[in-house]
Amino acid sequence: MSKQILTIFGATGKQGGSVVSSILADSVASSKFALRGVTRDVSKDSAKALAARGVEVVAADLNDKESLRKAIKGAYGVYAVTNFWDSMSEDKEITQGKNIADACKEENVQHLVWSSLLNVTKLTNGVLSEVHHFDSKAKVEDYIRELGIPATFFLPGFYMDNIPSMNFHPSPEGKWTLAMPMPADAPIPLFATDRDTGKFVKAIFLKREATLGKRVLGATAYVTPLEILEGFKKVYPEAGKEATFVTVPNDAFKEQLGKFGMPPAAQEELLQNMRLVYEFGYYGGEKLDWSQSLVDEPLTTWEEFIKGNPAFSKAQ
Repeated sequence: MSKQILTIFGATGKQGGSVVSSILADSVASSKFALRGVTRDVSKDSAKALAARGVEVVAADLNDKESLRKAIKGAYGVYAVTNFWDSMSEDKEITQGKNIADACKEENVQHLVWSSLLNVTKLTNGVLSEVHHFDSKAKVEDYIRELGIPATFFLPGFYMDNIPSMNFHPSPEGKWTLAMPMPADAPIPLFATDRDTGKFVKAIFLKREATLGKRVLGATAYVTPLEILEGFKKVYPEAGKEATFVTVPNDAFKEQLGKFGMPPAAQEELLQNMRLVYEFGYYGGEKLDWSQSLVDEPLTTWEEFIKGNPAFSKAQ
C-alpha cells in the first residue's frame, strides 16, 4: 500500500521542521505518510539536509498560486503556516493563506492543518484591534471553513523562545530580571515551538476524524511570570538567587522594543499581544485538556526548555 503524501510548508523553519521531525521519528506516522517539504530555496543547506532524510523537497512561492498547486498536487494532507513578520502586512498574509487554501480546494486535499490564531479584534470587541498577526490567520481560517475544505486548526501558544529574546536578561552585574508588561499571575500558555509543534500536528493527522473542524491549542501549560521565574531558580539556583520579576509599564515596554529597531506599529501590536494574555486570555480562557489529550508523548516544560539552552548560557 502506497503512503499518503503530506505537504509541509515551512519545512526548514521551526513549525514545519518540527512536523517533519516528529513524523519521521514515529514508526506509525512514517509508515503511513510520505513527506514533501516546501521551502523557498531548495539549494540552501537546510533544504539539502531535509532531502538527505528522505523528504521530497520542492520550491514554492506563497504569492504564486501555480507553484502552490504543484507543491500540493497529489497530496492527501497539508500543513500550512505563513509568517506575518516577513512582510508586516495583514493583507499580504491573508492573501498568502487564501492562495494555499485555494490550491488545497483545487487539488482536493483531504486534510488541511492550518496554523491559525484567534481573531483578537472580535474576541475583545475592538479593545485590542492591532494584533494583526493573530487576526490575519483567523481570517484565513474563516476562509478555509467557507470553502468547505476538510481542515483542522492548530493554534500555537506563547513561544518559549520569545522570553529570553525579549523579556528575560541578566544585567552587566549578572542579576537576572524577567520584565513583562503584565501582572505576576498572568496565565501564559507556554509552547516550545521546535520541540512540540510536530507532536500536536502528527497527532492531528493520525486522528483526522476526531479533529476535523476543530481548534487544537498548542501549549504545555498555563504558566505565570512568577512560575517562569521559579522554574529558572530551580534550574539555575546560583544565578537565580537574585533573579526577580518586574511588571514593566506599557510605555516602557514599547520604548524597549523601539531600541531593538521595531517601528511604532509593531511596538503597539506586541504590547496588545501581551495585554491579551491577562485582559482576555490568549485563548479566550479556553482550557488545554482536550488538545493535550490528543498527544501521546510528553510536552516540553519550561524547565526542560531552559536547561542547557544557549540563550541562558550566562546563567550556567
